[in-house]
Amino acid sequence: DKTVSLRKDLSEMHEWITQAEEEYLERDFEYKTPDELQKAVEELKRAKEEALQKEVKVKLITDSVNNFIAKAPPAAHEALKKELDVLITSYQQLCSRLNGKWKTLEEVWACWRELLSYLDAENKWLNEIELKLKATENVQGGAEEISESLDSLERLMRHPEDNRNQIRELAQTLTDGGILDELINEKLEKFNTRWEELQQEAVRRQKSLEQSIQSAQETDKALRLIQESLAVIDKQLSAYTADRVDAAQVPQEAQ
Repeated sequence: DKTVSLRKDLSEMHEWITQAEEEYLERDFEYKTPDELQKAVEELKRAKEEALQKEVKVKLITDSVNNFIAKAPPAAHEALKKELDVLITSYQQLCSRLNGKWKTLEEVWACWRELLSYLDAENKWLNEIELKLKATENVQGGAEEISESLDSLERLMRHPEDNRNQIRELAQTLTDGGILDELINEKLEKFNTRWEELQQEAVRRQKSLEQSIQSAQETDKALRLIQESLAVIDKQLSAYTADRVDAAQVPQEAQ
C-alpha cells in the first residue's frame, strides 16, 4: 500500500529529526577545556552538513506525497498533507537551529583565540619590561647615562591600555556564557598579578633612577666647583712660582 510506504518514510525522517535535536540541540554542553570547545564546533559543523544532505531525502518524500495526493482520492489527502507540512517545518527549523548554534560556537572559538592572541602580545610586552628592569638595576655612569636609562624605561611604559581592555572584555564575554571560565580566570589572575607587580616595580625603578640622576647631578656640580677652585689655586701657585715667591710669604691656603 502506497500510503503505508509514504507514512513509513515520513516517520523515519521524523525520527531522524528528533534524534538530531536531542543529540545536538537539547543536550547540555559544558566547555571546560579548549579541546572540548573545538570538538563541539567540529561536531556541530558535521551535524549541520549532515542535515543539509537530508534535503534530498525530504524533497523526494515531498514529491512522492504530492504525486500520490494528485492521484489518490480526496479522503487520503488531508492526513498525509498535514504530516508532510509538519515534516518540512520541523526539518527547516532543525537546519536553522543547527546552523545558528554552529555559528555561535564558531564565534565563541574565535573569541577564545583572540583572547589568547591579546594575552600573548601583552605577555611579550611584560617580558620586555622585565628585561629593561634588569638592565637598569645597576646603571653605571653619570647623570646623562642614568637619564638615558630612565628615558628608555619610560618610553616602554607608555604602552596603550587597548590590549588590556580587550582582554578584559573578551574574558567577560566568554565567562558570562560559562565557557572555559575556570581556565580563563586562572590565566587572567596570573596575567593581572604579573602586570601589577611589574608596574609597581617599574614605578619604584623610575623613582630610584630619578634620585640617582639628582645625586649624580649634585656630584657633578661639586666636582665642577672643586675643579674650578683647583684651577684658581693652580693659577695662583704658578704665578708665585714664576715670581720665585717664598712659601712663607704667601697666604696660608696657598702654602
